[in-house]
Amino acid sequence: MMRPLGLMLYAALVTAALTGCVHQSGGSEPAASPHTAAPSPAVSSAPGPTGAAPSGPSASPVDPIADQVEAMTLSQKIGQMLIAGIDGTEDSEQTRRLIQSDRIGGIIFYKNNIQNTVQFVQLVNALKRDNEGNPVPLWLSVDEEGGRVTRLPDELQKTPSNQVIGQMNRPQLAYDIGSLLGKELKAFGLNMDFAPVLDINSNPKNPVIGDRSFGNNASIVTKLGIQAMKGLQAEQVIPVVKHFPGHGDTSVDSHVGLPVVLNSLDRLRKLEFVPFAEAVKEKADAVMVAHILLPKVDADYPASMSGKIMTDLLRKEMGFEGVIMTDDMTMGAIVKNYTIGEAAVQAVSAGANVIMVGHEYSNVETVVQELTRAVEDKRISMNAIDESVTRIIRLKDRYHLEDQQIAVPKVSELNAQVKVILKKK
Repeated sequence: MMRPLGLMLYAALVTAALTGCVHQSGGSEPAASPHTAAPSPAVSSAPGPTGAAPSGPSASPVDPIADQVEAMTLSQKIGQMLIAGIDGTEDSEQTRRLIQSDRIGGIIFYKNNIQNTVQFVQLVNALKRDNEGNPVPLWLSVDEEGGRVTRLPDELQKTPSNQVIGQMNRPQLAYDIGSLLGKELKAFGLNMDFAPVLDINSNPKNPVIGDRSFGNNASIVTKLGIQAMKGLQAEQVIPVVKHFPGHGDTSVDSHVGLPVVLNSLDRLRKLEFVPFAEAVKEKADAVMVAHILLPKVDADYPASMSGKIMTDLLRKEMGFEGVIMTDDMTMGAIVKNYTIGEAAVQAVSAGANVIMVGHEYSNVETVVQELTRAVEDKRISMNAIDESVTRIIRLKDRYHLEDQQIAVPKVSELNAQVKVILKKK
């Protein structure tokens, strides 16, 4: 879905084509095709680019998104590369500055932003109004995993944890739960879920994953995680699989400190990487990278700042073509070891497309300033910025993101759907 800037560019190109100046009949990415039924684990039906072939011997592709990115200012581009948290349960002057001045790419909501259904809908609608002048719609996102990690209003009946789903080992149930979470998020005007968790719970002393994982078996995590991913995609909600390269064997919570995992690359390829590699094959849209130090892979930087992990392994070895996001840069693993601006610059230099800054307006401003300075000083190339922003806008376009106002959802109907699915357990 193209917003005003893209539409104007596209209209100009089409007009040129009709007058004989351009021999091409369109090249923007098509709409995502919603799932109509649960796909088998071996068959991908995720939204993905197809695109019409150019016609005529001298045809050149028409790409409105590339033209849209080219027309953006550096400030607008860097804004798109950030997802930020906000304070409070109402719109505020700071939040409006994030959206209208910094042109932030998206918002992540936490539990302290959400009091109840009516309040949350009012907040979401206010943020969409704030973004009306921006040609690019907002990502509106949460961590809604099911089980204990839930952000949506308490009036909603909760879904079981991934551990419970894993113990049942039923792909159809995983798909149904993913689809249900997608329906709930969409009903509240959201379009992105930081789920499913593809971490393998291989360390029983892990303080942060536990029942968030589908299990300690790579096959089960892969099979169920991919079906949950496809269920979200079926409802036109963008799933962000996490936490690459695998948070399951950590003994430190990265919210508090920097976990160090001494597994070899051979071990990672045989276990932790397996669900992510398969998700990439099944057209994962976005991957969140964890704040984990893997000294046997990169002794200098945690995964979220590592070119060896994000570019060499995820991009080149696994062939991932979607959007790479960092976990929240305000977590203890980062801020206890780096300045947040330094960490953001290194992350983008290493291959991250989106930096998450979950807390404090001043942290977002620092990241914006440091990324801008790094581009101006040529520590980050404009090509790298343009590549990231192009990936971001293509993903938003593929899912038809819009800033339209939403009505208060009927929670009773959503809860009835939860009960139907849980009866099938």
